[in-house]
Order: sequence, then structure tokens, then C-alpha cells
Amino acid sequence: LKEMLLHDANLDLDRLMGMDALESNNYLSELKGFSVENIELLAETISKIGHESDSTTYLKKALQLYEICNLRDRTFSIERENNITKLKTTLQNRKEE
Repeated sequence: LKEMLLHDANLDLDRLMGMDALESNNYLSELKGFSVENIELLAETISKIGHESDSTTYLKKALQLYEICNLRDRTFSIERENNITKLKTTLQNRKEE
């Protein structure tokens, strides 16, 4: 996946994972063709990886990416909001464990 993103989308996943929300937003703005839809697909993919690998880091990044989508897109998306709610719930449950 990392190699595919780097080769096909010129996106360095390791670099992105180390960035805060503002840095992530700026980085994605620099990448040609990274629309809200593409960021949302990336968030979905990272979320799946986070759930499969039980990685809080990936889940937090997915949440961050969905929130970036909300900042960039004026259209309300119930699907996106549902994904955000699920991620927040999962992360909150992990804190309580």
C-alpha cells in the first residue's frame, strides 16, 4: 500500500502519519489530484488498516482526514459523519480500557 501510494499518488504515508492536522491538510493540498473524495477514500483505507491492525495511530489519522474533508467540503455527508462517530467511539472506548 505504501509503495502504491508513493508511486501512483506521490503520497508518502509514513510522512503523512507523522503530521498533525494542519500539516496534513497542507501536505494534501500540495498533491495534485487529491480531492475531498480522494482524501475520504484514504481515510477509509487508513481506518480499515487501523481496525485490522488494532492501531490507535491509524484510527486517529483516519479521523483527522475525515475532519479535513469536513473543512474542505461544504456538502454535508451522513456517511462521513457516521464514520467520524464510529472512529470517535472506538477511540473513546480504547481510552477507557
